[in-house]
Amino acid sequence: MLIFDKQADLTAHVKAHANPQTSIGFVPTMGALHQGHLSLLEASMQNNSLTVISIFVNPTQFNNPEDLLKYPRTLENDLKLIAGVSSEILVFAPTVDDIYNGTTAAESYDFDGLENVMEGAFRPGHFDGVGTVVKRLFEIVKPHNAYFGEKDFQQVQIVKKLVQKHQIPVQIITCPIYREANGLAMSSRNQRLTSQERKEAELLYKTLLGAKDRFANHEPQVVVNWVQQQFDSHPLFELEYFAIADEERLLPCHRKEEGVKYRAFIAVFANKIRLIDTISLN
Repeated sequence: MLIFDKQADLTAHVKAHANPQTSIGFVPTMGALHQGHLSLLEASMQNNSLTVISIFVNPTQFNNPEDLLKYPRTLENDLKLIAGVSSEILVFAPTVDDIYNGTTAAESYDFDGLENVMEGAFRPGHFDGVGTVVKRLFEIVKPHNAYFGEKDFQQVQIVKKLVQKHQIPVQIITCPIYREANGLAMSSRNQRLTSQERKEAELLYKTLLGAKDRFANHEPQVVVNWVQQQFDSHPLFELEYFAIADEERLLPCHRKEEGVKYRAFIAVFANKIRLIDTISLN
């Protein structure tokens, strides 16, 4: 398995081993890999002749310095997991300076309002950081297909808008959420949970399933109120937001419309550890 820490070396290798028929698949990650990430790699391996994974904790998408400091960094274990999928996967694990060329700052983006709700509302500047690093990684790797997990659904919509607005020739492919046995969506942040917090975090998925059931026969605000009650009665968790929005524009749903796809989004704190999840409602 080849590991590159400089973009110039990765670019030179890909250029030397690619031809006009080569299809490049790309999985951008911040490391601390789990089965969800590995499923993205497997999807890429099945559909591309070359697969690249990046492992880079991007500082410009963290609005909370403590969250950046405590974000799990497990490169040695990540490499073992990647090798378990295939030794032919190329790993790009650059430094901050290599990505940002000595100026660690995010560019400013307009994603037509997608960036102003939910994650964007509670994490100022987050999607500017995401857009900056994803665009930079696309320019370096030049993939034909890029794979993202559905758990970060808003981020996926942001990346699709980035690709559209900047005319980047890459197809964005969304893959299903991988869940732990109790339904908790797999996340690198789960590593920071205590065993008790991890067990009780099944509440997130159970609540989403309950919201989906209620959405079929109740108005959106009734569902929102019910979700708030679930977390008001559970001292371990603090609900940051629960939202029902249409999948395309991510606008809040106040009244259901025929033919519109809706999705529920949730963000919860367990102690200081932030967990997110999502589910399709129809």
